[in-house]
Amino acid sequence: MKLHFSITAAEELRERRGGRYVLYSVCLEGFLLGKARYSQLRRWDAQLRQLFGSAVPAFPPKFYLAMTKSMADERRSQLEQYLQNVTLDSNITNSDVFIGFFRKLQQDTFKIQTQKAFLDVYLADGSNIRLDIQTSDTAERILEVTLCKMGLSRELIKYFSLFFFQDHDDGALSVVKKVAEFELPYVSLQSMKELHCKLGIRKWYMDPSLDTLLMDCRASLNLLYMQAIQEVKRNWVKPTEGQMQELEFLQKNANKAKFLELIREMQFYGYIRLDPCICDYPEEGCSADIYVGNNEINCCIKLPTNQTEEVSFKINRLRSWQVTFLGAAKDGEEETLELRFEYNDSGTWQWIILYTKQAFLLSSCLKKMISEQMMKAAKEAQEMEIKMPESTKNSKKSSIRPKQVVHSGFISRKRFLVRPNEEDCVFEKIREEDL
Repeated sequence: MKLHFSITAAEELRERRGGRYVLYSVCLEGFLLGKARYSQLRRWDAQLRQLFGSAVPAFPPKFYLAMTKSMADERRSQLEQYLQNVTLDSNITNSDVFIGFFRKLQQDTFKIQTQKAFLDVYLADGSNIRLDIQTSDTAERILEVTLCKMGLSRELIKYFSLFFFQDHDDGALSVVKKVAEFELPYVSLQSMKELHCKLGIRKWYMDPSLDTLLMDCRASLNLLYMQAIQEVKRNWVKPTEGQMQELEFLQKNANKAKFLELIREMQFYGYIRLDPCICDYPEEGCSADIYVGNNEINCCIKLPTNQTEEVSFKINRLRSWQVTFLGAAKDGEEETLELRFEYNDSGTWQWIILYTKQAFLLSSCLKKMISEQMMKAAKEAQEMEIKMPESTKNSKKSSIRPKQVVHSGFISRKRFLVRPNEEDCVFEKIREEDL
């Protein structure tokens, strides 16, 4: 899948010898990952091309004349597109050349050399595991070491991920972002100091029924149990009064398996809850609590009349979505993001807009739900084909295909004019046709 790469700034600097160059701010999911020159990116592209040939997307051409502003804007747009497209191939993103480039980029940008350090990884019950690491260790490495230290079977590691999160004084929990596998968590935490983030482990799937695959391993059972209790305490899950009494009884008796079996029946279990935000449905300016999971975006919307309306947007009725960077409304304020999705409501397609700083996280959740749907459909098709008599396999084969989903995403920046012609909007939009 494409990653949420963007280039949010291009700074023109002067070299010691008097020449000028442009330093691009490369962001991942809205957070600065590192700063790179065109020449650095071009050398990296050449290395990738030696290994993967035509699988590497076209790299923006070199200009031999002085760049005009429009040429500079075009180059930045093309570099954004390149960074996104190059992540479509997992062979590339898993390669040493890809990982090594971003490791060096992060370390050079934030001036953190490779050395030994301590890193705290938090669990859902508030406890933490302190690791002896190298500052250059990737999230994939840190996740593997942490989970193996807990006794988790290696084949189950794929069901978990590292996240940056915030614990607020009022007891609320904010998931800031999922950490990319090639990202350096130690360096990212230093670069996000002002957000007071912690690094934690959470399960990474949106279908609660997948819990059943992890129940036979003691370590994964403990992780699921801790997260379930956390979600109840933080009011992410909505049990009835009777269900709450049953959960308390099971928790008191430390019956973890039964606890998880019961909680799977409850509203919003296994969902990610976003911070309260603003939406334009059913009218402009409504506040909303957003829960995403189990193939839906569920919005608890407060209307201007102070009435509350619960709306469920099903993933199978969603055609595409876009993430837009709106910029800060005023100097000193936080930058604003929106996620808009195209939804089929009673046969009519319409755009629904959510104004949330967690737009990238929401987009990642949507991609995860769709990928899980496609994997499930492919598995069911395979099982159906195995069960079919040989004589009917060929005639039915063409009809057994996973559902195709059109998905697009973009970031629009306040410093550039939005043009009416779609072809002219390339620089304003980051396209993600990855599913």
